[in-house]
Amino acid sequence: MSTRSVGHGPRSSVRSHGSSSTSNSGDPREKIKDCFRKLVAFMCTQVGVGGLIVCYAVFGALGFQSIETQAENNPRTEEIQNIKYLRQNCSNDLWQITYIHNVLNKTAWKLEADHVLKTFQDGFAQAVKKGYDGRDAEDIWSFPAALMFCLSIFTMIGYGNMVPQTAWGKGTTVLYAVFGIPLYVLYFLNMGEILAQTFRWLYTWFYECSTPQDEFANDKSRKRIIVPSTACLWVMSAYVLTGTIMFAEWEGWNYLDSTYFCVTSLCKIGFGDFVPGANILESSKGNQTKLIINFVYMLLGMGLVAMCYNLMREDVRVKVEEMREDLGQCMEDIRLRLVACANKFKSKDEYD
Repeated sequence: MSTRSVGHGPRSSVRSHGSSSTSNSGDPREKIKDCFRKLVAFMCTQVGVGGLIVCYAVFGALGFQSIETQAENNPRTEEIQNIKYLRQNCSNDLWQITYIHNVLNKTAWKLEADHVLKTFQDGFAQAVKKGYDGRDAEDIWSFPAALMFCLSIFTMIGYGNMVPQTAWGKGTTVLYAVFGIPLYVLYFLNMGEILAQTFRWLYTWFYECSTPQDEFANDKSRKRIIVPSTACLWVMSAYVLTGTIMFAEWEGWNYLDSTYFCVTSLCKIGFGDFVPGANILESSKGNQTKLIINFVYMLLGMGLVAMCYNLMREDVRVKVEEMREDLGQCMEDIRLRLVACANKFKSKDEYD
């Protein structure tokens, strides 16, 4: 009896442990936590970060488009109405002047017409200073334009050709930048790493294919192949050249202006004097595809900049290490020569 009771004890404990683990595995909260952990782990990968930054830009574009186009107190809408009233008042005043003076008093008509036109000119200049450019909020805040606005926020380019006019838009911009900039930094690091690994593999493959097999077989003890900085510069030059031709054909810019735009954007300077689709009324023609392609071009270009940064950093590290070894060898040679000279003079003094 005692043996059975002792034997039943461990079995019962094992059963209770198994039942507890089964109950824990079937807990919905544990399943949700496990799925959330897997989602976070996937978002930290290269593919996850790339998809996350695109989704972040898309949701941000939809949010800004909704805020800036549906707000009742949009200052841009108010400015458009002011310009409309200003134009109507100008035409009415000119008609009244013409009706009163007719053609009998040309001097008085010109003086009063100049005053009316000066009033219209001052009012129009004030509206332009406040951001009026002839377009309403729906034309300015199209989805591709809002997408480019989001890109300029979290990449810290800041073109400045589009700015939020409403209080909600300005507050959303602050929060969007606070969460978007760290996300972009994570994208910059991850995308730079995966592109650097891909380009390093391609460069190694081309190097091994272009190297004679006998020379490659006799050089078994060589170090691993390092991508030189010149290769990175050639890649970036080709990418800038592609953007130069593309934007010159689309926007009608000369090649210098297109190169200027590509370089200032990829270097995150972003003066805003040249922005695709922003200097003409593209929205009225329905041609917003350029802004989408520009978004992809800039996002991929930032990844290439990160790739070149990683590869050039590795190249500089290897060259500094080689220079340090050469310097150490040189100092050792100098030391040996000094010791040899000292021994030579010492032996000469002993001989004398």
